[in-house]
Amino acid sequence: MIRLNQIKLGIEHLDIKESSKDNIVEVLNNNQALNKKIKDIIKTSSFQINRLVKLSLDARDKNKLQYILALDIKADSENYILSKSGNNNNIMSTNDIIYKLPNFDFSEKEIISPVIIGSGPAGYFAGLYLARMGLKPIIMERGKSVDERTKDVESFWDGNAINPESNVSFGEGGAGTFSDGKLNTGVKDKTGRIRAVIDDFISFGAPFDISYLSKPHIGTDELKNVMRNMRSEIERLGGRVMFSTRFTGFSYINILNDNNLTGKSIASNCSLSLEYISNIDGQAGHIKTNSIILAMGHSARDTFKYLNDTEINMESKPFAIGLRIEHPSDLINKAQYGENNLNKGLPTADYKMTYHSSNGRNVYSFCMCPGGYVVNASSDDIQSVVNGMSNHARDGRNSNSAIVCNVTPEDYINEGFGEYGVLSGVEFQKKFEKAAYDEGKGSIPVQTFKDYKDNKASTSLEDIKPDIKGKYSLGNLNNCLPAYVNNAIIEAIADYDRKLKGFGGDNVVLSGVETRTSSPVKIPRNEQFMSNLKGIFPCGEGCGYAGGITSAAVDGIKVAEAVAEYLYNLVY
Repeated sequence: MIRLNQIKLGIEHLDIKESSKDNIVEVLNNNQALNKKIKDIIKTSSFQINRLVKLSLDARDKNKLQYILALDIKADSENYILSKSGNNNNIMSTNDIIYKLPNFDFSEKEIISPVIIGSGPAGYFAGLYLARMGLKPIIMERGKSVDERTKDVESFWDGNAINPESNVSFGEGGAGTFSDGKLNTGVKDKTGRIRAVIDDFISFGAPFDISYLSKPHIGTDELKNVMRNMRSEIERLGGRVMFSTRFTGFSYINILNDNNLTGKSIASNCSLSLEYISNIDGQAGHIKTNSIILAMGHSARDTFKYLNDTEINMESKPFAIGLRIEHPSDLINKAQYGENNLNKGLPTADYKMTYHSSNGRNVYSFCMCPGGYVVNASSDDIQSVVNGMSNHARDGRNSNSAIVCNVTPEDYINEGFGEYGVLSGVEFQKKFEKAAYDEGKGSIPVQTFKDYKDNKASTSLEDIKPDIKGKYSLGNLNNCLPAYVNNAIIEAIADYDRKLKGFGGDNVVLSGVETRTSSPVKIPRNEQFMSNLKGIFPCGEGCGYAGGITSAAVDGIKVAEAVAEYLYNLVY
């Protein structure tokens, strides 16, 4: 098979709506303009398109918007075609890399179920692949199932009290469930795990176009169905999901005499006892296991505190904080595509911005949500935290993204949180989330960019109506972040305005604060994916090993493989 990269096709020759259907290969093989392009490249008409690998939109020239495709084709005389291509990297031989599940035979041994803490992408993919290997995992989730969780989230957005165990951060699917569901990732993987993740998402109900779009996304509306279907498959394979069940601790038990043990050096005749409590009736319990996967998300602060009190190694790590910025979707579409290309069936436009400020800070757009919503993503009742969310259609009136600035462990110390050690970043987050809560009087604080620059509270909003899930009120966001962050963001938005007309308009709406860009801690692990404590496997974003849905899912698969090997070596 031959892969052809960088095939350029004018937008008038390809209907993006057509190309989102399952019959994409048939559509492309019948596309005369595309077939002529391929014929000109490989100098033969004897070929068949086998797969659309990637589709992206090039809008750099507003007078000539075009799609860029990567295709796998089958052709007669493939060796001859390749020999004539020379060093052209846009024509190459390729073979499908199909992920292969490790072949561990547990049929003759009784295996104690591994336990997974958290049902986000890392936890569910770890659980799915362990279940496929016959290991019947137990997934423990402090929040509720996605349907019950949705009711709690919408009730909170309507102005009712937050449920601290069932909200945008906690519950089935993790924080990513109430997000745009972006799947693009910088992870490089030669084993086929990324494609396996995409294929699994599609099999559980995600749109087929995530298999080829250069910036694939699922959307909150679709993600809910995907998570529900994934859970059903895990349970069908013998796994178990325990909702409203909060992990509270673990200890080691000597199998020979049931004595509880602690310490880093545990003998081979020891197992783990995991402790939990029901968030419904307060009943405590425990589960005997040999392996625990820590797949909690970046907001599991009580779990971080418990782990820090054990002998597990942890580190403080940098992350980023900032604000959400909203523009009318039409403004971004016009700036990115040009006025003459509006109403041509193009996807809602996105953007990616970076800037290095005069005070040395890196500022960048994060989690851009075309045609989406800003959401109140708080996880307790004395904080205001924002995030972005889109449905698959991305048809909201506004587009938004976070504009965030890097912060480091040195900043946590400078803010007076050095005494908290590895949890100093958590306390740093709390300080500014509480400041935003106070500024918004319990709601999301909102401000125009002009007033933000002038350091004065907004008293009205003019051109742009915020599209926020949850209550908001006008205020001064300068009171919600460190001065060095505010100064860097103001500089950055002014710079972005030069690149994207209207980005830094006076009446552009800002809201705050965005503090959960990534986990403030990391739990180191060895080549076997295990922490310094036997049988404890850190995994996913909460433990510092992922930065989005796809990378978290891939990490879940990797850790599942490691746990399976660990358990196999225990019993054989």
